[in-house]
Amino acid sequence: MQATPPESNRTTYLKFLVPSLIGVFVFLFPVRQDGVLTIPMGVAAGWLSERFSPYMDWIVLGIVAVSAAASLWVTSRPAAESRGSRMRQIFAVNRLWLVLRIIGLIMAVLIVSKTGPELIWSDQTGGLVVSELAPLIIPILFIASFLMPLLTDYGLMELIGTLLSRVFRRLFLLPGRACIDALASWMAAAPVGVMITSQQYESGNYSGREAAVIATNFSVVSVAFCLIVAQFVGLEHIFFQYYLTVVVCGLVAAMITPRIPPLSRIPDDYSEAGQQLHEELDAGEGLLRAGLDRALTKARAAPGVTQVLSNGVHNLADIWFGLMPPLIAIGTTGLIVAEYTPLFTWLSYPFIYVLQLMQIPEASAAAPALLVGFADMFLPAVLAKPIESEMTRFVIASVSITQLIYMTEVGVMILKTRIPLNILNLMQVFLLRTLITLPIAAAIAHFLIYR
Repeated sequence: MQATPPESNRTTYLKFLVPSLIGVFVFLFPVRQDGVLTIPMGVAAGWLSERFSPYMDWIVLGIVAVSAAASLWVTSRPAAESRGSRMRQIFAVNRLWLVLRIIGLIMAVLIVSKTGPELIWSDQTGGLVVSELAPLIIPILFIASFLMPLLTDYGLMELIGTLLSRVFRRLFLLPGRACIDALASWMAAAPVGVMITSQQYESGNYSGREAAVIATNFSVVSVAFCLIVAQFVGLEHIFFQYYLTVVVCGLVAAMITPRIPPLSRIPDDYSEAGQQLHEELDAGEGLLRAGLDRALTKARAAPGVTQVLSNGVHNLADIWFGLMPPLIAIGTTGLIVAEYTPLFTWLSYPFIYVLQLMQIPEASAAAPALLVGFADMFLPAVLAKPIESEMTRFVIASVSITQLIYMTEVGVMILKTRIPLNILNLMQVFLLRTLITLPIAAAIAHFLIYR
C-alpha cells in the first residue's frame, strides 16, 4: 500500500493549486458577456465601472489631486525624515515626474469643469482620457492589484515558465513565464501585462532587457478591444480572419524586435533584488518534474492573506497615484497634437509611397492612421472608418492592434515603471513594429482575404 503523503506536502500542494486555479479563472478563463469574449476580472471591472460611472470624473480628479499634493509635500521634505517609508516610495519623484503630476492635476481640473481652452477638455482629447479611458483602467488596476499575486506568488509562473522555457527562449529570447504576461493582457487588458512584467522585473525574475522586450511585445490588446475595433471599422463579418492576422503579425514582430536595436542593446542587468530566476535543468531532470518542484518551492514561501492585502494596497496606491497624472498630461497632449495639428499627417508622408507600393487603396487617407496610434490606440480606427476600401480598413486595423505602444495607456505605464525604457525607445519600437507588421498584414489582405 502506498504511504500517505505527509501533511506538510499535502498542504503545500493545496497552497500551490488553490490560489493558482483561482488566478487562472479570474485572469485567464474565457467567458461571454453580452456576446463579447472576456474574463471574470473583466466582468467585475465592468460592473465596478458601471457602478461608479456617475462619480468617475471626480474619482479621477481626486486621485490626481492627492498625487500632486502629496508629491509636492514629500519631495519638499528632507529624505531622512521618511527614508524607507511606503509613502516616500510612492510620492518621492524627480522633477520631471513632479511637473507631470502637477500638469496632470491642472488639466484634470480643466477637463472635469470644462473650463479653459476647449482643445484640452473636448471629447476627442482630455474628455476621452478622463471620461472614457480612465474609467476602464481604474477598476482593472484595482482588481489586479489584489488578485494578481494569485498568478505570480503561488507557483503558477514557475510551473508554466519551466514548461515553456525552451520555446520562449528560442523564439523570443525570453523566459517561459513571459507567456503569463501575454495571456493576462490578451484576456484582460494591456496594463495588467505591464503591471505583471514590472513586478517580476523588480522581484529579479526578469532582467532589464527581458522586461523591456515583454512590455513592448507581449502587453497585447485584449480580444474584447479587438472586437470593438472590428465592429467600429466594419470588419465584424471577418473577425476570425482579422484576429488571426493580428496574432500572426504580433508573433513575427515579437520574434524580430528582441534581436535588433534598441531592445537588443539593453543589458541583461537585474534590479536590486538580483537574479532570482534560474531555468537551467539538472542532468536528466524532466520539464514537468522541475516545474512542479519549483512551483511548490515558491508556494511554500508565498505570502499569507494579510501580507497580500497589504502589498495590494501599496501596489494600488503606487499605480493609481503614479499613473493617472502622467496619463492625463501625456495622453491629453498627444491627442491634442493628433486632433488639432497636422504633425502626424506630415510624418506619415513617407508611408503614402509605401502603401502605394503595396497597392493599398486610398493610401493618402490611410497613411496618417499608421502613426496616430502612438498617441492613442483607438485613433487609427477613427481615421480608418471613413475609408471606403475594406482592404485598407483591414490593414489599418490589423497593424494598429499590433503596434502596442499607445501613450494614453501602455506607453505612460511603461515610463512610470522602472523598466529601462525611455520615450525615445518607445517611439523606436513603435516604428519598428509598424514596419514589420505592415507588409505582413498587406500580404495577408492581398493573397488570403481579398484575392
